[in-house]
Order: sequence, then C-alpha cells, then structure tokens
Amino acid sequence: MTAEATTPGTLRPLSEHDRFGRLIERRDGADFPYYNGVPVELSAVKWIIVWLAVAAGFAALIFIPTPNNLGALLPRTLFVVIPLAVLALVAGRAWTAIFRRVRLVDVGNMFFFAALNIVLTFVIGGIVSLIFPVAPNATIAGAGAGGVVDTIALYVGSGIQLIGEEIFVVLPFLALTYFLFAKAGLSRKTAIILAWIISAIWFGAAHLPTYDWNWVQAIVIIGSARIALTLAFIRTKNLWVSAGAHIINDWVFITVSVLTAAAVVGS
Repeated sequence: MTAEATTPGTLRPLSEHDRFGRLIERRDGADFPYYNGVPVELSAVKWIIVWLAVAAGFAALIFIPTPNNLGALLPRTLFVVIPLAVLALVAGRAWTAIFRRVRLVDVGNMFFFAALNIVLTFVIGGIVSLIFPVAPNATIAGAGAGGVVDTIALYVGSGIQLIGEEIFVVLPFLALTYFLFAKAGLSRKTAIILAWIISAIWFGAAHLPTYDWNWVQAIVIIGSARIALTLAFIRTKNLWVSAGAHIINDWVFITVSVLTAAAVVGS
C-alpha cells in the first residue's frame, strides 16, 4: 500500500495501482490535496464556495477598467487574492497545500513544460489556422508599445495574472477530482482524467473574450495547450511549477513582441 492508504483521514484507501506511471506522476509519495480528505476534507458546499470565489476573481480581472498595464495591476492582483482568501477561509492553514517547496528539479520542470506548451501551441494552432480564422492576443501583440513603465508593469502584472490563471484551473481541477472520486465513486485515475479535460475546457472558455469569442481557437488551441500546464501540476502537485511554466511560456511571446516593437521604433 502507498503512503496515501495509511494516512489518517483519507476518504478512500489507495494502492499503487491508483497512481499513474512515472511519466505522469513522480514517485515521491506526494498526492493532490483535499480530494481524499488530506490534509483536510473540503465538503461539497465548501468546494462550491471556492469555485464561486474563483469566478469572482475572474470577474474582477475582466470587468474592472484597465486603461493600461499599470492600472491592470489591481484586477490582476484581485484575480489571485480573492480565491486564495476564500480557500484560506474554508481550509484554514491547509490552504497552502497547493504550494510546495521549489527544488532545482522543479525549475527544470518549469522550463520543460513551458517548452512543451509552446510546441503544442504552435502545432495545434498551425493546424487549426489552416481551417479556421484565428485572432491575435491583443495583450501580447501590443507589448512594448506603451513605453518602459508600461512594459515593466506588463511583465509584473502578467506574472501575477498567470499565477491567478493557475489558481483558476487548479482549484476547479481539485474540486472536480473530489466530486468525481469522493462523491461519484470513480477511480482516482478516471477522476483525474475527467477533471483534467473539463478544467482545460473551463480554461479555454475563459479566453473567449481574449480571442474575439472564437470558440475553436479558445477551446481547441488554448484548451489543448492547457493540458501540458495542468500536467505540470499533476506531476509535481505544486502550483509554483505550473505557474512558473506558464510565466516562462507567456514571457517568451511577450519578449518577442517587445523586441519587435523596439526594432520597429529604432528603424
């Protein structure tokens, strides 16, 4: 039996068969928090409250007016703070369970999953663009056009927002895993796979306003690329790793746009 099977408070005992192979999950004894009563159990009502807080944070990000990247720091910060504050309210000190210590191997994972995500984005995006029209990401396309202060605010603010985007996916992923595993009685593997797919669709749908309500682009391209970033969390059980990969991914594209804008101005 694994460590999860003997941990007091688990809702259902687990065996090694319940875990994915080494390519998906590391053999470090770590497991996802909350879904199986460890370190605390969040009831269905509490999970609904957390999910509503995630939606409230997203609403702040979308609806608070942002004239520039400096002004966008407030809604981007609220995007992170609101769901984490509510998670702390319902989970107590155990709210930090989604964050683990970052080791050197985790930094390597950040770069690996960022590269994997970039490759997936180009491959899937290239295929989809041959069939359907796609819209540019206005934030990335306009990077560097607002001056030095605005560009610095873009890097800082986007870093904060991308941590929020990981929270926006990981908390619903854990909620779905709990509902499917603890309540619906599905196996751990099946619950994770379904939660993985549904949370990717949830993430893609949230990008509809970013891509002019292009459903194919948001769900197929963004949703599919999300699979790699969630895999970073599934493998490490550490939101810092998936957030790091996400930040590296987006900062690569932002930096390309900034350098392009600087080259145009200098020419």
